Amino acid sequence: MYEKRVYRNFVCDNELISYSVVEKETDLLVSTCSDLRLKTRELILECRRYIEYYIHANPLFKTALSPLEMNNLAPDIIKKMLNAGIFAKVGPMAAVAGSIAEYIGCGLLAYSDYVIVENGGDIFLKTKKDATIAIFSGKSPLNMRVGISVDSSKQPLSICTSSGTIGHSLSYGKADAVCVVSESGALADAAATSVANRVKTKKDIHNALLYGEKIKGVLGVVVIKDDGIGFWGDIRVVPVLPKKG
Repeated sequence: MYEKRVYRNFVCDNELISYSVVEKETDLLVSTCSDLRLKTRELILECRRYIEYYIHANPLFKTALSPLEMNNLAPDIIKKMLNAGIFAKVGPMAAVAGSIAEYIGCGLLAYSDYVIVENGGDIFLKTKKDATIAIFSGKSPLNMRVGISVDSSKQPLSICTSSGTIGHSLSYGKADAVCVVSESGALADAAATSVANRVKTKKDIHNALLYGEKIKGVLGVVVIKDDGIGFWGDIRVVPVLPKKG
C-alpha cells in the first residue's frame, strides 16, 4: 500500500529544480540544475532492467535474507548490492533503494553539476553548498528535529535510512530511524538495515552503534529510538528548526 511521503514537503533548495519520477515500485524525488525528468526515467528503466533480469536468472537474489556469494560476471549495480550484503551481513535486496538512488544520481551528474536523489528515505547527494538532511523518525519526539550536516567538499555521499516502525521494508528491529552515511549507496542502505535489526529498545542504541562502527565503508551512523538518540563517526548531527509556514 502506498504511503504518502510527507517528509518531502521539507525539501528546500531554491537553486535546484525538484520533481518526482515514478516507475513501478521506484518513486524518486529528484533535484537538479535543470529539468531532467526524461533522463531520470531512462536511468530508472536501465537500472531496473539490470536488477529484474538478474532476479529472473537468480531468484534467490530477491528473497535471500543473508549474504550471497559475489558474482564477478554480474552487472556493476548487482555486484555492489552483493558486496554490500556481504559487508553488512544481510541479503542483497537490503541495498536496492540506496543502490538505485546512487545509480540515478551518478548518471544525472553527467547532465547537472548538482544532484539530489531521494528514494524512500535513501539519498544520493551532490550539492554546491553544505546540506542538512533532517531525519524522519515517525512518532519519535525527535522526528524532523535533528539532522545530519553534510559538507559539500565531502560529497557525493549517500545517506540511507532504515526503520522498524515506519514504512513497509523488512526489519527485525524496532528503531524509529537508523541513518548511515557512506560513499556507497548500496552499503549505506544495507548497513542501515543491519544496524536497525539490532535495535528493539533505547538500551540497544549503544551496542547498535558499536556494530555499525565495524562495518567497513561506513562513515557515520545515527540511531533514534523513542526519545533516545546516539551517533558515531565522521558526521555532524545538528538541530533542525521547524519549517515556517
